[in-house]
Amino acid sequence: MRWIAISIIAILGIAAYHFPATAKVPQSRPEISLTFAPLVKQAAPAVVNIYARRVVAERSNSPFANDPFFREFFRDFGQMRPRVQNSLGSGVILSEDGIVVSNYHVVGQATDIRVVLNDRREFSARVLLADEESDLAILQLDEANDMPHLSLRDSDTVEVGELVLAIGNPFGVGQTVSSGIVSGLARSGTATGNGRGYFIQTDAPINPGNSGGALIDVNGALIGVNTSILTRSGGSNGIGFAIPASLVAQFVAQAREGLTRFARPWAGMSGQAVDADLSESLGLSVPGGVVVSELHRASPFAEAGIEVGDVILAVDGQPVNTPPEMIYRMAVRGIGSSVDVTFARQGREDTVDVAMIAPPDIPPRNEITLGRGDLIEGLTIARANPAVQDELGLPAGAEGVVVTDPGEIGARLGLQRGDVIEAIGRVRIEAPDDVARILRRASGRVGMQVLRRGQRVVLRFRV
Repeated sequence: MRWIAISIIAILGIAAYHFPATAKVPQSRPEISLTFAPLVKQAAPAVVNIYARRVVAERSNSPFANDPFFREFFRDFGQMRPRVQNSLGSGVILSEDGIVVSNYHVVGQATDIRVVLNDRREFSARVLLADEESDLAILQLDEANDMPHLSLRDSDTVEVGELVLAIGNPFGVGQTVSSGIVSGLARSGTATGNGRGYFIQTDAPINPGNSGGALIDVNGALIGVNTSILTRSGGSNGIGFAIPASLVAQFVAQAREGLTRFARPWAGMSGQAVDADLSESLGLSVPGGVVVSELHRASPFAEAGIEVGDVILAVDGQPVNTPPEMIYRMAVRGIGSSVDVTFARQGREDTVDVAMIAPPDIPPRNEITLGRGDLIEGLTIARANPAVQDELGLPAGAEGVVVTDPGEIGARLGLQRGDVIEAIGRVRIEAPDDVARILRRASGRVGMQVLRRGQRVVLRFRV
């Protein structure tokens, strides 16, 4: 009986082997949607590979480079020599005339850019607008027309759980597609890379070379530009970040207007996220929002009636829980528009209209560069007005004279871009001309007091 049972099982196995289930051709739209192939065929031609190179100056190696003691003394040893840096990334075509979006860290400061399409056509490209803080760059393909392109989707309509595809050129192996879902929204301060701000999180695998590639929805619309990952090993752990398409749209609009530097609306304020401890002291029922800690007198928020201690809860009806979220909401709207800002004061909520303005260059910056014969030749300084604060990333309360370029000698003395010069010796600095005048009269050992990222530093040197 045991032998018979075994024989029956064997026969059934053979029957199963020789008579497999018949493959079925999809007959309906729901069945077709089970494959991403039609979607990939539609979107892939608009995703490109980008090869960029730039020439950088690099010092020749010091013989003391590996010595733990002497290497600090010989940091600037050797002659500067040019070296070519190559970078590889991805990009997305957004218009028929060849407007392409990519990451700043892929093409920023590049001297030569080649763009290769999915059909192997090659184009040279030039940067129209680039911004390191947002890690975005807009390119123009030369002599391009009738190009395949993707449409942009409003990022505020994206929901957690949506199916998405990431398309790019990881590790230079060629165009690759990976799938996943939208894992989170309003991510800020968590990504590795140059970008800082507001991100869409996805678990679709993103690896080196995917930077600048497309994150698309099931309809083939671009919802984000892949920019970075959160990883400890250097490989994809399923935590990737994309810059929302709504911000990309603002970049494209400014590039078409002829701007070469991304113009962000100026808030003229500093703030911090409200946690559980702060919410109780501020009279909020739940933690959330951004509490205003510093406000410039010319800030459009101050003009609208917002005060230090108020908690900004939403911008145009969208909740904001960190300063980068608020800045993102403002950047998407652009200069010249206005936003509805909802805020709380002593437990009561109100909404005001806030104008989106450029940082005013008032009072005049009076920027000067110390010339030949001056003690710190090449040092460039200016008055810290709102425009200078915005350019250097200084807080709204920064005042006085700020270093915009230390120059070669200033860098050797320890000065850095963004340093606020408060005093030289015992003399307070009020205007850029004060620095030049006092340094010309200095002798012996000189002490310069600067404010650097909230910390006071004293630099000493001998004349």
